[in-house]
Amino acid sequence: MRYLIKFSYDGTLFKGFQRQKDVKSVQGTLERVLSNYFNTEILIKGTGRTDAGVHAICQGAHFDIDKKVTSSDLAYINEMLNGDIIIKKIKRVPDDFHARFNAVEKTYVYKIYLGKDNSKIGYYYQINYDLDFKKMKEVAKILVGTHDFHNFVSGNRDDYHSTIFSIKIKRKKNTIVITFKGVGFYRYMVRHLVGAILDVGRNKASIEDVKNMLDNPNVSKNLSVVPADGLYLVDIKYVF
Repeated sequence: MRYLIKFSYDGTLFKGFQRQKDVKSVQGTLERVLSNYFNTEILIKGTGRTDAGVHAICQGAHFDIDKKVTSSDLAYINEMLNGDIIIKKIKRVPDDFHARFNAVEKTYVYKIYLGKDNSKIGYYYQINYDLDFKKMKEVAKILVGTHDFHNFVSGNRDDYHSTIFSIKIKRKKNTIVITFKGVGFYRYMVRHLVGAILDVGRNKASIEDVKNMLDNPNVSKNLSVVPADGLYLVDIKYVF
C-alpha cells in the first residue's frame, strides 16, 4: 500500500531534504523514524529536495508499506519525531502515485525584512537598502508564464522550461513577502528569481536585463542569488 504524507519542518535544523551520510536531513530523519516505528525498512520519495536552510509549511512524500496506517500511528510517529518534523496528514493513495510526478502546483514564499532583527535570523533575508516596488512588480509580471529559465537555475539540466502561474509581492511595514505559484521550480530557481526582482528594485539591474535573460537563455548576466533563510515551501497540489 502506498501512502502520501504532508509535513512541515524548520529548515535551520537540517542540512537539506535529501538523505546524506553523517548529517541530519529531512529524508533521513523520516526514514529512520518510520523504519523504527514499523520495524521494517521504509524509504520515502519526496515532492522535491529543499536545500539546507529552506523551511517547509507543507512538503510531501510517499512511501510503501504492507499494512494499514492509522491516525493513532501518526500520533506516535510525530511523538518520535520530537517536533523537528510534524506530519500533518497521511492519506492512502493509488499504488502508481508519485509525490514528485503527480504534483501539479507548488507554492513558495520568500520573506524579506527591511532592517535588522536578531529574532529573524534564519527565517528572513534581512536587507538595508531602498527598493522601488513599482519596478519589482513590473519585472515580476515578465517572469510569469512559460519560459526557459536557464539563467535563473543553478546546476545543469536537460530542460530548463517551466511555468510560473503567478508572482505576488506584498509589503507590510518592514516585511516583504513574495509568493510564487508554479508547476515546478528547479535548483535555486526561486532564490535566483527573488535576487533578480531585488536587483531591479534597487536599480542594480533593469527590467530589460531580466527580459533579455529570459528571451536569450545563452546570454547571461550576473544577478544576485538570495540566501535560503527566507524561503518556505508552503503548499503542493496533486492530481490523483
